[in-house]
Amino acid sequence: MRVVDTARRGEVTIRDLSKSFTLNGRRLDVLRGIDLDIHGGEAIAIVGPSGCGKTTLLRVLAGLEEPDRGDVLIDGAPVHGIGNQRAVIFQEPRLLPWLTVTQNVAFGLEVRGTPAAQAADRARHYIRLVGLAGFEEAFPRQLSGGMAQRVGIARALTVQPEILLLDEPLGALDAMTKLTMQEELARIWREEGVTMILVTHDLEEAIFLADRVLVMSKDSTTPTRLIELDLPRPRDRSTPGFVALRRRLMAEFGLH
Repeated sequence: MRVVDTARRGEVTIRDLSKSFTLNGRRLDVLRGIDLDIHGGEAIAIVGPSGCGKTTLLRVLAGLEEPDRGDVLIDGAPVHGIGNQRAVIFQEPRLLPWLTVTQNVAFGLEVRGTPAAQAADRARHYIRLVGLAGFEEAFPRQLSGGMAQRVGIARALTVQPEILLLDEPLGALDAMTKLTMQEELARIWREEGVTMILVTHDLEEAIFLADRVLVMSKDSTTPTRLIELDLPRPRDRSTPGFVALRRRLMAEFGLH
C-alpha cells in the first residue's frame, strides 16, 4: 500500500535568506544571505556548530519563523506560516500520554477534519511502515525511546507531507538504537519519496542519509558550502568513499 501522492514535488527555493534576533540588546545575525535549491524527493542534511543557525533555517522552512529578508518558495509558492505540505519531527516525539499509538498517529488527521475511521486506517498503515505493528494500542509510557520516535515519524507521515523537516530526531537515542533508526529513516525516505531536510550534529549520520550536505558556520566571513555525496545506496559506512567523505566533513570543522 503506497499512500503518498507522487504528483507532489516538494521543491524548495531559498533566495538571499537572512534572519536575526536581538540578544541582550544586541543584534545577532543568525542567517546571512543564504541561497539554496532543494530538488523534490532529495535528502539534504544541514550541519554546523551550535549557534550557526541550523534550527533557525529549519524553522523558517517550517513557517514557524519569518525571515528578515529573502524568499522561501515551495513548488514556486511563497512560504507564509505553517502548511500541510510540510511536517516537522523534533528531537523529542512529544506524544500525548493519554492516547494510544494509533490515536497519537491519527491525531493530526482528525484535527484536519478527517473522519475517525479513515484517520485510524491511515495511521495503522504508517505504524506498520515504521515497524511498530503489534503496538497499535500501546501507550507512550510503554514504549522505548526509539519506538516513541518511530511514532513521531509515523504521525508526521500520516498527513502525507511533501517535505519532512527533521530537527536532530535521533539525537537523544543510544548508539545502537540510533544506527537502527538511521537505517529506518533511509528506508522510509526511499519508500515514501518525500523531500527530507535533516538538521544533525552527527557527521556520519549526514553522510549516511543525505544526497547533499549543507555546511554552515558561525563565522560571518565563511559562506555556507554544499557538499555532494556521490555514494551508491544503500550506504556502507566501511567503504573507502564513505570514509573519505567523513574525513572531508571533519576537516570542514578542523577535526582530524
